[in-house]
Amino acid sequence: MAFGSIARATNLLRSTFAVFAFVACAACSTTTMPPAGAVSSETSGAARAVQTQAAATPGESSAGLPGESSAGLPGESSAGLPGADFACTGIPQPGSADCTIAINLNIAPIADAKQPAALIPGLHPADLQSAYALPAQGAGGTVAIVDAYDDPLAESDLAVYRLAFGLPACSSSDGCFRKLNERGAAGSYPATNDAWSQEIALDLDMVSAACPNCKIVLVEADSALLDDLGASVDTAVAAGAHAVSNSYYSLEWSSEQSEDTHYRHAGVAMTASSGDRGYATYPAASPYVTAVGGTSLARGNSGWGESAWKYTGHGCSAYVARPSWQRVAPCRSRSAVDVAAVADPQTGVSTFSTQAGGWVVAGGTSVGAPLIAAAYALSGRPESPSYSYAHPNAFAAVGQSGYQSITGLGTPEGLTGL
Repeated sequence: MAFGSIARATNLLRSTFAVFAFVACAACSTTTMPPAGAVSSETSGAARAVQTQAAATPGESSAGLPGESSAGLPGESSAGLPGADFACTGIPQPGSADCTIAINLNIAPIADAKQPAALIPGLHPADLQSAYALPAQGAGGTVAIVDAYDDPLAESDLAVYRLAFGLPACSSSDGCFRKLNERGAAGSYPATNDAWSQEIALDLDMVSAACPNCKIVLVEADSALLDDLGASVDTAVAAGAHAVSNSYYSLEWSSEQSEDTHYRHAGVAMTASSGDRGYATYPAASPYVTAVGGTSLARGNSGWGESAWKYTGHGCSAYVARPSWQRVAPCRSRSAVDVAAVADPQTGVSTFSTQAGGWVVAGGTSVGAPLIAAAYALSGRPESPSYSYAHPNAFAAVGQSGYQSITGLGTPEGLTGL
């Protein structure tokens, strides 16, 4: 991919983005629904019901939420969301991606690495396993995490998290954990970056939470350029990953599908965060990726309850055609969320990152990409997103029944849809 062409296309996109945020794509509209009979016979009645429903959130269109602009949503600053900070601030530069981790500001970091589990705030591995019916004792497979730059403390921070919650050790010495550079070598790592280090810590912890027996490969891209991240995805597949998690997003641009070759690997599940800015992003918009949106997750008297997290990146892709398997979505192009998991930092997960100050509560759609990737590895049959659409009853709808633009098919109820 030529960076110059990306830059030109993305600069054009930026100059018109205030308009784009409301219309998303020329082929989409608030009231556009698949024609009657477009849903396959394998699709559940609940999924068919979406044909007559409005978008997931009142006032929302297929483009996203009202009031958003290229800077994000009302109340948001370049530093983050109300009550939370983005580790990667601002909007991604042309040809580049940003991480999607958001740190809860209402809960102070705890520096003590040996903090008792009962005193660690946020959702613990047992909570996530319970909420999504994950058989955590399963053998699992190999999950790769692709992120930019180097986290020199990735392995030691991971050890703190796993020890605190009684998960089996996973280290380079026992062969469970491997850290590679973009070219697949163990060494000559890229420059250190504090923001992406926090992302890496969260991603490793979420794979551990969902699949304690999975092996983990961390591939560190030379930079946040999409070319480097894509090359690192190829490296992850070559390293034997059954599922690859991508917790980053970029603004869409007209030639983005030239990058799809990196995410199209037969027999390997690809997940991507849908972003935390309210609008459709790439690589979530790729048809070869399971795009993971976000929810607020809390335990009530009758079990777990979830609602859509309004900052979730979602909507109709401006450039990618609607896949045949996504006919339940209210877009004529690719709808950039397939499934969902917890993302709201106010109902966020526990994670340990030295760069973030120790134990923190984190959210963002960064949580869901590695969590769903680990669930794919647990299933033993990593699939493309089309498999999930053929098994919609394997997901719990969030809010209304059927497909929702902000949460997709819903959240997993076990592994039968993955």
